[in-house]
Amino acid sequence: MTHADAFPAPVVEWSQPEQERAGKPLLVLLHGYGANEQDLLSLAEMLPQDFAVASVRAPIAMGPGFTWFPLTASIDYSLDAVKDAAGYVLDWLDGIKADHASVTLLGFSMGMAMATTMLRQRPADFAAVVGLSGFVVDAGADPSFRDGDLDGTLPLFWGRDQQDPVITEDKIEYTMGWVRKHVKLTKVLYTGMWHGINQQEIGHVSEFLTHEVLNSRK
Repeated sequence: MTHADAFPAPVVEWSQPEQERAGKPLLVLLHGYGANEQDLLSLAEMLPQDFAVASVRAPIAMGPGFTWFPLTASIDYSLDAVKDAAGYVLDWLDGIKADHASVTLLGFSMGMAMATTMLRQRPADFAAVVGLSGFVVDAGADPSFRDGDLDGTLPLFWGRDQQDPVITEDKIEYTMGWVRKHVKLTKVLYTGMWHGINQQEIGHVSEFLTHEVLNSRK
């Protein structure tokens, strides 16, 4: 199945020109609801320079920005919409991942739902996942989510503020249960960050990427 018919071709911003990217581990940035591909790109200069960083625009226009799928509380939300969005990015990745040593996903807010959905659909494809102020979707018993193939060894960083006013308690509870069962979790709580990203967290993400992705290859 291809998602190219349903959505426009992906708009992708890169941290480096093409000739400097080949062979490097790839870090894919997935923004949150109502943002765009520019939103997280500034993180690239604060993260290890060993990565080629690609920031992908979500395919559905939403206000001044874009969304991956309808908000989970909205009447338009469906698990199929989440799977379509994940397939959209996976299709794009299939065309470029051979140029890179590995692929790591970093998602903010709804982007974390995207990153973890992509991991659950393709458990063997990724070196690590970073989730910032986000959540994991409740996929019920959908067989395309291959949670049983995740044996707890894939490194996942989850950073959040307990006072985050956006991600609801039921999402946190589901995510907590899921990460404890399926990944090698690094979980850090921050104060005064709310629904955002701070300097301290990016420092921790850099350490995580260095230790779990870059050093694990040596």
